[in-house]
Amino acid sequence: MALYTSGVSDVGVESSTPALAWGPVIGGSVAASATTIILLLLGSGVGLTMVSPWAGESASFTTVSVTAAIWFVVVQWLASAFGGYLTGRLRTKWVGVHTDEVFFRDTAHGFLSWALATVVVMGLAGSAFTSLAGTGVQAVSTAAVTATATGAAAAANSDATTPDAATGYFTDLLLRPQDLTTRAQADDASATAEVSRILMRGAVSDGVPEADRAYIAAIVASRAGVTPEEARARVDQTLQQIEDAKNAALKAADDARKAGATTAMLGALSLLVGAFIASAAAALGGRQRDDEQAAFER
Repeated sequence: MALYTSGVSDVGVESSTPALAWGPVIGGSVAASATTIILLLLGSGVGLTMVSPWAGESASFTTVSVTAAIWFVVVQWLASAFGGYLTGRLRTKWVGVHTDEVFFRDTAHGFLSWALATVVVMGLAGSAFTSLAGTGVQAVSTAAVTATATGAAAAANSDATTPDAATGYFTDLLLRPQDLTTRAQADDASATAEVSRILMRGAVSDGVPEADRAYIAAIVASRAGVTPEEARARVDQTLQQIEDAKNAALKAADDARKAGATTAMLGALSLLVGAFIASAAAALGGRQRDDEQAAFER
């Protein structure tokens, strides 16, 4: 179907203007980039109203994440449509060119405008997008190597800069006397260091062997002044806390990986739709420009 009444954009000598007009492409991409930045700032301002440092007054993490994802898609589509339309309206009219060729050139200009705007925006915020895309992989690899320190630090609510610091909280629980006014009778420092090493090795190697559990329980019974049964219960409870903290760290890493993968795929789909919108908007803008100019000439 012809886009113009005559089937040909114009009659006469073909214009010496090249098929690719970088001026409209650059202008449309600049407009799209500026629109993207404005809308992102607007979305950031609205998003900050949804969160609060006060308990119970902030939207849930899921709500904020879904809202942000939807807004990013809307921003991409609106900016693509605006930039593509301007590209089509600003390009030079091609004379003596069939409407099918005019349609192709307009869509190509819209696509190039979208591509240039995308490169500009990604260049300005490249580190943020790269960090977002790599969050999942980095989190999984980090958790696989440092799950012990992360889990212990999370449970202890302290910085795990050394192995002793990572397990210090749990070791203190194991060696804490029943009567806080008393102290262990001999060589607490060596016992603490040894238990810490056992805990660290057990967390890294999927659990503490039964022989090590019995050994730790004996140390706890002699140092903390509790019965063997109470010492073994304390050991089992502490090791379970370490395992729970480790599993929580791994789950957080896996959730980050899934979120990163979903965001990357949705972002790619949104960009493809944005490219289509920019191309269609450029074709619409070019057709309106030629139609209005033809009506003026008549």
